Amino acid sequence: MTERATVGRAVHYVSHGTPVRTDGTQAFPPACRAATVTEVDADDPGRVGLAVTNPTGMHFHSLAEGGSVHAEADARLGGSWHWPERA
Repeated sequence: MTERATVGRAVHYVSHGTPVRTDGTQAFPPACRAATVTEVDADDPGRVGLAVTNPTGMHFHSLAEGGSVHAEADARLGGSWHWPERA
């Protein structure tokens, strides 16, 4: 990752989605959500705190509470963040 996250930057957070059912489906699959960086780990700049905007409200991930989010440039795993795609 060449860019460094800084407080106030817009990023995408990948939601976890709902639990996987026995048939392998999910009521709500993982999805990209708009998020704003609220803090950056000084020792690991890919680990950030986020304010995530969901259709049903806000969710916060804080470094202090262990709810930090790691960057994931390619896999787009639930619970990770990445830079918005460019058109």
